[in-house]
Amino acid sequence: MTKTAERLPAAAAPLAPLPAPVSGGRGRRALADQVRAYGFLLGGLICFALFSWYPAIRAVVIAFQRYTPGSAPEWVGTANFRRVLHDPEFGAAWRNTLTFTVLALLLGFAVPFVLALVLNELRHAKAFFRVVVYLPVMIPPVVSALLWKWFYDPGAGLANETLRALHLPTSNWSNGTDTALISLVIVATWANLGGTVLIYLAALQSIPGELYEAAELDGANLLQRIRHVTIPQTRFVILMLMLLQIIATMQVFTEPFVITGGGPESATVTVLYLIYKYAFLYNDFGGACALSVMLLVLLGAFSALYLRLTRSEGDA
Repeated sequence: MTKTAERLPAAAAPLAPLPAPVSGGRGRRALADQVRAYGFLLGGLICFALFSWYPAIRAVVIAFQRYTPGSAPEWVGTANFRRVLHDPEFGAAWRNTLTFTVLALLLGFAVPFVLALVLNELRHAKAFFRVVVYLPVMIPPVVSALLWKWFYDPGAGLANETLRALHLPTSNWSNGTDTALISLVIVATWANLGGTVLIYLAALQSIPGELYEAAELDGANLLQRIRHVTIPQTRFVILMLMLLQIIATMQVFTEPFVITGGGPESATVTVLYLIYKYAFLYNDFGGACALSVMLLVLLGAFSALYLRLTRSEGDA
């Protein structure tokens, strides 16, 4: 009894409170995690700073300077912008770029969407046709442009040879002032078709099959199902691709540079090609950067719209 009585007070004694967690330790761990995360990002941040941010900032500065390699830059204010605005090719370049963008949207929206609908309905060899559609994307852009340059050759090109075999009138294609721009639009659409088709196809396959079944029970035909089910369900993807295509087509350069050289008679001079001419043919880096800043402002507006729409969709 005596031993038991001696143990009871010790067992009944109140428990000592647990020590409070040290907030400083948690703060140090959180700081270490942040430092480690930024350490992993450091390589990417350095690459962006060297190859994206610095050239963009440098171009804005040079746009207000008289700058030629080997000489000290001279601040000239808005003189470069005024000189570029009075260039006879300035209006043609912007007109050609906007026309190219509109035509590329008409073809680049309709053709990939129709092809995606067809591929989505296939029951056999679907993987094979996906590879066939995506194949042009895997060809280097310059190689693709050279192939089309031979294809468009007004003499022995495949396009005119095919028309002659069918006893149809031939065309000047990329050598004609009235056909050169649309010829380049066809090249650009063909070269970028595959990626757009696959994105549309992924969007189509995410549509619940019950919606199509309900539409069929209501007596909807194929066009009505596309109008009332397919397009509403993919409208966000369609809008995003349209905005991205506007941003991409307004920077068209490879096709006019390789196939037409901006001709004939400046019919295919685009803004980016004019920037190239100012920088590497006229040796006028100030004018080239002034044009670049104008294009940057316009594309920045479309990019802001794209980010706004994607953020709104994410919040929804």
